[in-house]
Amino acid sequence: MEYSYFNRDISWLSFNYRVLLEAEDDRLPIYERLKFLSIYASNLEEFYKIRVSEHRSIIMRKIHSEEDPAESEQTLEEVKREVTRQQGAFTAILENKILPALRNDNIILYMDSRVEPFHTDFIRHYFVEEIFPFLQPVMIMKDDIRVFIRDNRLYQVVHLKKTASSTEYYALIKIPYAKVPRFIELPSHDGNKYFMFTEDVISANLQYVFPGFEIAGSYNIKISRDADIYIDEEIVTAQEKLVETIIKKVKRRKIGDLSRFVYDREMPSECLHFLCDVFAMQPEDLIPDNRHLNMEDLVKLPNTRSKTLEQAPLIPIEIPALITSDNLLNIIKKQDIFLFYPYHTFNHFIRFLCQASSSPEVEEIYVTQYRVAENSEVITNLINAAQHGKKVTVFVELKARFDEENNLYSSEAMKQAGIRIIYSLPGLKVHAKVALVKEKSGLAYAYLSTGNFNEKTASIYSDMSVMTSNRKLTDEILRVFDVLKGRVKKMSFHHILVSQFNMVPTLKELIQREIAHVQQGRKGYIILKMNGLQDKDMIDELYKASEAGVEIDLIVRGICCLVPNQPFSKNIRITRIVDMFLEHARIWYFFNDGQQDLFLSSADWMRRNLYRRIETAFPVWDKQIKALILEILDIQLQDNVKACRIDEHLRNDFKRDATQKEVWSQKEIYRLLVKQKDLFTIK
Repeated sequence: MEYSYFNRDISWLSFNYRVLLEAEDDRLPIYERLKFLSIYASNLEEFYKIRVSEHRSIIMRKIHSEEDPAESEQTLEEVKREVTRQQGAFTAILENKILPALRNDNIILYMDSRVEPFHTDFIRHYFVEEIFPFLQPVMIMKDDIRVFIRDNRLYQVVHLKKTASSTEYYALIKIPYAKVPRFIELPSHDGNKYFMFTEDVISANLQYVFPGFEIAGSYNIKISRDADIYIDEEIVTAQEKLVETIIKKVKRRKIGDLSRFVYDREMPSECLHFLCDVFAMQPEDLIPDNRHLNMEDLVKLPNTRSKTLEQAPLIPIEIPALITSDNLLNIIKKQDIFLFYPYHTFNHFIRFLCQASSSPEVEEIYVTQYRVAENSEVITNLINAAQHGKKVTVFVELKARFDEENNLYSSEAMKQAGIRIIYSLPGLKVHAKVALVKEKSGLAYAYLSTGNFNEKTASIYSDMSVMTSNRKLTDEILRVFDVLKGRVKKMSFHHILVSQFNMVPTLKELIQREIAHVQQGRKGYIILKMNGLQDKDMIDELYKASEAGVEIDLIVRGICCLVPNQPFSKNIRITRIVDMFLEHARIWYFFNDGQQDLFLSSADWMRRNLYRRIETAFPVWDKQIKALILEILDIQLQDNVKACRIDEHLRNDFKRDATQKEVWSQKEIYRLLVKQKDLFTIK
């Protein structure tokens, strides 16, 4: 039987649509719903900068790719249709759900340049005093004036007519967000709070900008540019050359190729044709949208009324035994420690680094860094360790998209403190999340995680970590660091899984073992939680397992190219959970005839993760930790509030059932971990 697969980009758009659906949930505070509208728009912007730009580069043969240009053209056609559909849904949710809900809370957001009479004088004075000094209008004149449009900035195209003649002109105004807020608070009236988009204030006062002209219309526009960084791996081999290349490529992002031109759909066709001619845009570049663009800024709408209109943050859980201990390393000697962010406080990891940096017994510290927080306490503690005479080695991934500059900056600070910095080489992207502390005695402590060592993301990404001194694991983590140092090309691993070494073969063996158990009349069951499932070889293994009768539950947040509800996938169910925390942990469970093998990992089942990066997966052997993680998985599979089933048409079908007890998994997990914290005892 021939297997089928979802297109990865259309699948990703299905995930982003699920994000958009959170804005419909009236159980959430209104500003939380606004946040999800903002996240949806921000996600879509990055999608165009990266994925759409890549397809355009393939079509124009600017980069080498296994994908056929014709396939990229077809994908972009499908993307455009789906994005157009979703933008219609975005508008409907904003106009029919969000704005009325704001009004119910006495918050009025004007949606055009027309205002109530009691605000007319205010917006005129505000414009003249606060906005007008920062405007720099430029006439758009093909062949006479060259105008460059920055990506992800908002501009206004003004259609002008000379009052004394019929001559028409067009001008361009960049909205000065660096000088004025996106949303301007107007005087309250009759118990209502009023806000207005900055561009609407400008539109209402264009006669002050263009005296002597008739204002025929004004239309907002924005563009997205190619933001990916392509590196010729045959040319860039040395670390110094890699750093130099990254710096140059990052600087060129702002002038990257056009990936889309978004414009107010009310713009007259003659105006659009003129802009296409001036800026050499093609029909496939054009994306019509609403008047207000850059809607990721909705998260900036001020809440001046009540904190009850926002999501109350969950207070990170502190485990008393870990907070009061002066020596976490001694605890880790006796037992493994499990942490689940952002439910648990990230301060436990900071204390681990802090105590390691000052311990006279510690000799070496190794850490991988993928995304570094600004003003990072992690970096501060590593620098402190170096200043205490420890040998500190940090493996920095320079190609962490949109964090390249921050990673370079933090790396330079660590270098100056005496830390050895090793940048990942082209073709060897380091995505593993591992740290290791080694004592003079040879005893080592490993910190193994599914997420970055980053205080900021640890407050919003749900990631699992285990601290252990198990020699079987720490010895193999040391081997991983030997690989990253470039000392060895071949290495054997028997307990942890490492991509480009034993990860894929072992995963296939684990799946085959479940098939064998079913064929012997026993139970076969697999649970896989991850962010992305794209690799066709691994999907084929799951299809074969399903055909053999293995039951499979997938919890996949983002891209999922596996097609459910087919004869070859009838035993596979796909769950997607979108909630206040970003589901980010990767968990792989294999029933194994009741022995229940469980792994935590940094890797999704994407081709890049399995074959082109260094990723790790580590077994969970502690019985209590394993039982707790399995209980968490069970709660997520029971979720009937925020969980959707993905069907054969990529629809997000909510599991909600009024006849069943409500299970809101993230809330249930928090309650579970609050109970667990007082059960934690030092063995």
